[in-house]
Amino acid sequence: MVTLLSSLWLPILLSAVLVFLVSSVIHMGLTFWHKHDFGEVPSQDRVQEALRAFKIPPGDYVLPRGDCAADMRAPEFVEKLKKGPVMILTVLPNGPFAMGKSLVLWFVYSGVVSVFAAYVAGRALPPGSPYLSVFRFAGVTAFIGYTLATWQTTIWYHRSWVTTLKTTIDGLVYALATAGVFGWLWPR
Repeated sequence: MVTLLSSLWLPILLSAVLVFLVSSVIHMGLTFWHKHDFGEVPSQDRVQEALRAFKIPPGDYVLPRGDCAADMRAPEFVEKLKKGPVMILTVLPNGPFAMGKSLVLWFVYSGVVSVFAAYVAGRALPPGSPYLSVFRFAGVTAFIGYTLATWQTTIWYHRSWVTTLKTTIDGLVYALATAGVFGWLWPR
């Protein structure tokens, strides 16, 4: 017997709300935790002024960039790499940070992770399952949803391992919160 996804709407919703609240505490209350995730560019005012002239539209960029593997083996391209700077750059829209949209998307994402946790736990466990069994299935699934993809950014784009480790710890906290809600509200 499986647990129907429709019977798990309350733990899905409440775990998303709890993760949203916990992440708010982590990012706004524990400001020291992620304070140094991004370094300051030397002479940032001069760099910003120099880049402003190019009117780079919002998006993701790599510098230098070759169109194909043959281009990236060309001596001219290799020289550009040696001279540097070599960077992966995300350009945001100009103006103040608009947190509203990002917060809404974060809540939706938390809900999606909770739906997957509900699906996996619901397929594996019947109603009335013990708290720890529910905790395990929901928690592992939520941990995967909140953390594993962040490691790709470090592997491929050289993001700081320290930042990735901190993000993984955040994801573990979110997964534990999700697992706790599911274990508590699992249908009897």
